[in-house]
Amino acid sequence: MPSRSPWTCILWDVDGTIVDASEGILRRLTIALEHFGKRPPTRAELVHWIGPPMFESFQVNVGMTPEQAAEAVTFYRGLNKSEGYSAGARLFPGIGELIRDAAAAGIPQATASSKPEVQVVALMDHFDLSTSFISIVGATPDERTLSSKSDVVAEALRRLQAAGVDTGRPVLVGDRHHDVEGAAEHGVPVIFVRWGFSWPHESEGAQAVVDDVDQLRALLLFGDAADPHEGADD
Repeated sequence: MPSRSPWTCILWDVDGTIVDASEGILRRLTIALEHFGKRPPTRAELVHWIGPPMFESFQVNVGMTPEQAAEAVTFYRGLNKSEGYSAGARLFPGIGELIRDAAAAGIPQATASSKPEVQVVALMDHFDLSTSFISIVGATPDERTLSSKSDVVAEALRRLQAAGVDTGRPVLVGDRHHDVEGAAEHGVPVIFVRWGFSWPHESEGAQAVVDDVDQLRALLLFGDAADPHEGADD
């Protein structure tokens, strides 16, 4: 078992990185948008919805006002709560083992998700991953007070620091341009995973790009004698 890493801590995006919740998201979006007289997305169009805060997505994707978006978020989250936050969700292959192995190797980890924190906690509990994290960080329930990736990353770093973790060399693992841009505001490099819901150009600005969990594992756990910047995309 590796005991060292080029990183002092790891931050994890959740939707599209750890968890594939697309089945449930598509079902709830269909119900919610039809309720508000909007056309629901196709599965191919989920790329526009998974990643950013829902409050933002209802405005950008279907032209709602902030007030309408707030109402839609409340309706959508009500559906989510009634059917269970983990309904239809699954882990991407190998990712649970990697998170557990990183924890066993002594690498402090935290989630940094734009998903409401109560849902992130429920998902990590469901998949028996909660004990692998020093802190589980997500958005506030209204998705407005704390929801942008930049703010969530800042909160994750703050909680890790409060727990005595060295945050001098952090890394974020994510699958959307919001992850890259939000982390960059705090000087945090991003390892971009291609198995999520993204367009090819969204990896621009990432420290490195990986196609599978084995490649990610090599960057997180087997770089003890290597430069953490080695293998980065130009």
